[in-house]
Parts: sequence; C-alpha cells; structure tokens
Amino acid sequence: MRRARVHVPFLAGAAICLLTALWAGLARSGWDLPLPGLHHPLAHGPLLVGAFLGTLISLEKAVALARPWAYLAPMLAALGGLWLIAVAQPRLAALAFVAASAMLALVLARLLQRHLDLAGVVMLAGAVAWMIGNLLWVMGGSIPTVAPWWLAFPTLTIVGERLALSRVVAPPRSAVLGLLAAMTIYAAGLVIFIRDLDVGLRLQGAGLLIMAAWLFRYDLARRTVRFPGQHRYTALCLLSGFFWLGVGGTSSLAWGGNLQGLRYDALLHALVLGFVFGMIFGHAPIIAPMLFGRRLAWSALFYGPLVLLQASLLLRMAGDWVGWEAGRSWGALGNVIALLTFLLVNVRAGALGERMFGSGSPSG
Repeated sequence: MRRARVHVPFLAGAAICLLTALWAGLARSGWDLPLPGLHHPLAHGPLLVGAFLGTLISLEKAVALARPWAYLAPMLAALGGLWLIAVAQPRLAALAFVAASAMLALVLARLLQRHLDLAGVVMLAGAVAWMIGNLLWVMGGSIPTVAPWWLAFPTLTIVGERLALSRVVAPPRSAVLGLLAAMTIYAAGLVIFIRDLDVGLRLQGAGLLIMAAWLFRYDLARRTVRFPGQHRYTALCLLSGFFWLGVGGTSSLAWGGNLQGLRYDALLHALVLGFVFGMIFGHAPIIAPMLFGRRLAWSALFYGPLVLLQASLLLRMAGDWVGWEAGRSWGALGNVIALLTFLLVNVRAGALGERMFGSGSPSG
C-alpha cells in the first residue's frame, strides 16, 4: 500500500489537468463558460494528451520498471500541465513535456533491455513521436501542426500493448508484417505532414485504417467478448475503440488537408475520445489496482459511461459531419458527462473493492 500512496500526487495532478481540459473543451465547443484565463481553450489539447495521458502512461511504465528515477517522467508531465493551467505562457510547459517524453523514452528503452520484443519497440516509437511533437511545439509550431505527433503517442502505445497481448492469439508472421507495414505508412505520414499536410494526413489515415482492421482481426478482444462480466465489458470497450480508430483513419484518408468547418473536430475526437478513451475505459479495471493498491469491485454500472460515451460521440460526429453546431455542442457535453461518470464509477468500485497487498509490483 505504501507504493500505491506514492502514486496519489501523480494521479491528483493528472485529474486536475483532465478536468481543466474538459472545461476548456466545452468552452471550445460553444458553451459559454467562465475561464480563468484566455489561454485555457487553446490548452485543451496539450492538457489532455501531454499532461493527462502523459502522466498516466508514464506512471504505468515507471511502476513496471520499478526504479525511483523513472517517476521523473510522470512528475514532469503533471507539472507541465499544472504550469499550463496556472500561467498563460506555455513555453515552460512545453519544455517540461519535452523532458517528460525523453524520460519516458528512456524508461521504455530500459524495459526493452529486460525483454526485447516488437511491442516494446512500438511503444518506444510512441514516446519518441510525443517528444518530436513537443520539440516542434517548443520551436513555435502551432497546435494543429503538432497534434498528429501528439496523437501518435497514445495510438502507438495502445497498439503496442495490444500487440503484446496478441501472443495468446498467435497471429501468423504475415499478419505481423502487415501491421509493421501499416505502422511504417503511418510514420511516413507523420514525417511528410511537416511539409505536405494533405499527403501526410492521407498516409496517416491509411496507416490507422489498416491498424484498426488488424486489431479487429487479431486482438484478443474477439475471444473475450464471449465471456461474461468484466471480460465482456473490457472487450466491448476495446472493440468500440477499434471502430473509432477506423473512423478516424477513414476520415483522415478521405479528407486529407481539407479540414474546413468541423472536420478537424471530428477527426481529433474520433481518435481521442473514441479510440483512446475507449481503451482507458476497458483497461481501467486492470490498471487501477496496480496504481491504487485496490481491486475494483466489478458491477454493471461500468456500462453506463461506456454507452453514454458512444451515444454522445455519435451525436458529436453527426454535428461535425453536417455542420450542425448544436449537435456538436450537446455531444461534447455528453462526452464530458460520460468521462466524469466513468471517474465516479471507478471511485465507487475502488471504495468497495478489496485492498491488495504488495500492490506496487507490476501486473502481467
């Protein structure tokens, strides 16, 4: 339990960054909300990806490595987000994110030394992509121009995690090579995007679409969805996430740089809310015990936030696709309510769950 208590400051910082990002996101979606500073709406993306996801993913990997210095990565990510909330000047926050992503890359490299596999390499590539995006931001890049690099961070981390678990399914060598080809196309799209937005986005979309198809075909969720209880819930979260990854990939491939109107909103949130948070919803009952030292008491209440997220995201996408501002705004509000409800359900499940002894060790 002592190690679990060490995680509390990191998780508290991540929670503050998430709540601020959600508030700023509502302001960007048309809701007339008071803001502590005019910079906050623009901080929505960096807070969500760099501060919140950066802290959570770095904390999970620090626990896995079990070295004190590894906790510098989540600390820097959280501090960067808190600085961005408190101060209008984002440069220091950007530098903190650069340092956090570099530390995470080092942690993942050390984990690769322990066990060299393709999944670890993919996750390391995600950390490097996050670092490149942060460096581009420090050098003056606008948020829309660095966002694809930021998004590659959770995307490749998730694909790497699922690839590691695919050993149970044992995909053929040709399938693994196909996934490598998809990730190569995606990486090429990120690089080309710096010079040619249209071609870069279309290549990214092609890579994402192939990755989504691969996950649908070879991920373990196809089997576990047949099991009852928590296994089915996790599988449904993952499968919904794969669907939204495909939607994001298809949108990027079809639209390219033609992102006028609300298409930019649709593309980003299909990936972040649909894919990334779908994965978070599904993995929370597995990861939370490692971080909090308590098992989550499973109940059907977990389905409520999942259903609300899917319904509100569909409403938001409909508003984005046809230029219906009210649909986008109400969908965004539903997204926020779904995420807040998810947090409450997890807190309740943790309070009702059993305490774990020796919770600081990484779980398999």
